[in-house]
Amino acid sequence: MRVAVIMGSTSDLPKVEPAIDVLKSYGVTVDVRCLSAHRAHAGLSSFIEEANNNGTDVIIAAAGMAAALPGVVASQTVLPVIGVPISGSNLEGMDALLSIVQMPPGIPVATVAINGSKNAAYLALQIMAIKYEEIKAKLLDERVDMEKKAMAANEEVIAKYN
Repeated sequence: MRVAVIMGSTSDLPKVEPAIDVLKSYGVTVDVRCLSAHRAHAGLSSFIEEANNNGTDVIIAAAGMAAALPGVVASQTVLPVIGVPISGSNLEGMDALLSIVQMPPGIPVATVAINGSKNAAYLALQIMAIKYEEIKAKLLDERVDMEKKAMAANEEVIAKYN
């Protein structure tokens, strides 16, 4: 159970850490790298080749502005790639979002919300749950807990206003 998390800049780390935390809480090995598609392309290609051969199940790639990173990663692997657009430019992440979702046919990148690394982690877990029963069971348990909390909140609203 292994996920690679790649960010384009160390300034993205605070927005990527929630994904790392979620994945680790599920017992997933997480390989974290800061490899810009524009400034560290040789190192990026080397790491993608490593991920292609070391049992990595999913790659999460987070980038802002032109956000080429997820697409460059996807062009070098058939592993599932999840793109996380990062805010920080004058366009507050819309530039990154549009860059990531506009991939050419045959090179898909699943994309989550701007700064949505936590959902990227959950999507990676759901992909891995096809293969790993222990992840599937833990995800299902977490969904039951979410429903219980939502229903408790509903009861509080009913008690307060009815």
